[in-house]
Amino acid sequence: MKALIDLSLLRSSPSVSPFSIPHHQLPPRSRKPFKLRCSLAEGPTISSSKIDGGESSIADCVVVGGGISGLCIAQALATKHRDVASNVIVTEARDRVGGNITTVERDGYLWEEGPNSFQPSDPILTMAVDSGLKDDLVLGDPNAPRFVLWEGKLRPVPSKPTDLPFFDLMSIAGKLRAGFGAIGIRPPPPGYEESVEEFVRRNLGAEVFERFIEPFCSGVYAGDPSKLSMKAAFGRVWKLEEIGGSIIGGTFKTIQERNKTPKPPRDPRLPKPKGQTVGSFRKGLTMLPEAIANRWPCLYNSFSLCSGSKLSICFYAHLYISGMRVLISCLELAVWAAIITKLGNGGYNLTFETPEGMVSLQSRSVVMTIPSHVASNLLHPLSAAAADALSQFYYPPVASVTVSYPKEAIRKECLIDGELKGFGQLHPRSQGIETLGTIYSSSLFPNRAPSGRVLLLNYIGGATNTGILSKDPLVLGVRVWPKAIPQFLVGHLDLLDTAKMALRDSGFHGLFLGGNYVSGVALGRCVEGAYEVAAEVKEFLSRYAYK
Repeated sequence: MKALIDLSLLRSSPSVSPFSIPHHQLPPRSRKPFKLRCSLAEGPTISSSKIDGGESSIADCVVVGGGISGLCIAQALATKHRDVASNVIVTEARDRVGGNITTVERDGYLWEEGPNSFQPSDPILTMAVDSGLKDDLVLGDPNAPRFVLWEGKLRPVPSKPTDLPFFDLMSIAGKLRAGFGAIGIRPPPPGYEESVEEFVRRNLGAEVFERFIEPFCSGVYAGDPSKLSMKAAFGRVWKLEEIGGSIIGGTFKTIQERNKTPKPPRDPRLPKPKGQTVGSFRKGLTMLPEAIANRWPCLYNSFSLCSGSKLSICFYAHLYISGMRVLISCLELAVWAAIITKLGNGGYNLTFETPEGMVSLQSRSVVMTIPSHVASNLLHPLSAAAADALSQFYYPPVASVTVSYPKEAIRKECLIDGELKGFGQLHPRSQGIETLGTIYSSSLFPNRAPSGRVLLLNYIGGATNTGILSKDPLVLGVRVWPKAIPQFLVGHLDLLDTAKMALRDSGFHGLFLGGNYVSGVALGRCVEGAYEVAAEVKEFLSRYAYK
């Protein structure tokens, strides 16, 4: 039988129990929101909304979905492409922005119930600085060790080349197999799209797969590496073999090509992270979506847009106004029943049914950043082929479980200088632990737990353990996401191309797909993808859209 939570960190004492709060002390759930219903179909406009007493003006872009991808696309348009997209609207069906980003603060603890951190790449640092959060950035210790649980022991993962000869997670034979494979002494590519497992076993051997990549896939994607596509999920590594004949050969070629093209000057406003680290914000990840939404003066008048604004964020029960224009709407909480129609001049008309009646918007372009299964339902009246492709993306369930122990509960052999230090630990499925991995939250970032306490974030479920939906969480800090992380399975990129081509072939130019099933599941990739989609919208508006 698998252990539900890995206890490799803890002393074997019956008196030690995780921090919890009885159910009757938990805060009441938020009120059930009004439903904003929207569907997409060809047909006449139901009604026209009034903005500032006049007919609805034409937006440059409507972004459907106020998660991190939608908000960042809107901000990228506002900051990078204002010349062609000065009027952007984001629509959201819930009463908050941020999608799965969920930060909770209570009783001296601060924890995440969705994504937990990000890689501090320049795109996400730019987004943070543009949102006024430069001074709120917090970065983890770049020297913090990462561990893999193997044969009952937490074993450090090598963080630099000089660690490779000495780390004990692999045998000498396994290290030699990986080294020979990396330089190209391995079987050739099979000529079909490989899974992550097939690619890694062929190139680097069984030990690298079983002790590194399999737990990494479980921890990051909550995925099954025998089904994940190497090309879709880890495209940069897959491309190395494609361009250089081997992983090492491709690395050298990539460096050579990079050196041929001078880098553009780096934005001097951006901080310079040291080493390989992760980032968050002083009060958690939710600060980023809230900062984007709150960047400009706000109004909470139901379904009214303030004059002169450039970005508007509209909720189902009220319109929230920011200083750029954006409208947000969707998600599984809502049953959509609105209409999108293609206008004769090349734009789109979107009509939303709200608690206060029908609200109609006209836009030159539309970006849909809602989950693929929601987008599938909305797009079916427009393109059955696109809807069918989008319906095939798989999101397994994942539960995030946050617990706290007194520091003295941690085994001495797991402490460094008397403290629990490190990023966290991953658990290969072969080791009999149900937890995918554990983040050392209070060690990673400051002010996450009271003095003398350790805060641990555990992830359970994923593609190899979908049965978590039948389990009833009983303790504080448990959040079950029924459809958590889109799986980039073999064939993912083909399905995505099919959906995009079906929309294009049906004449829906200016209707774009975005979100984590398009860009990648990591928070940083969502932000990078937002800039990429914003550039596509800018290109479309510059070349094709009417003025």
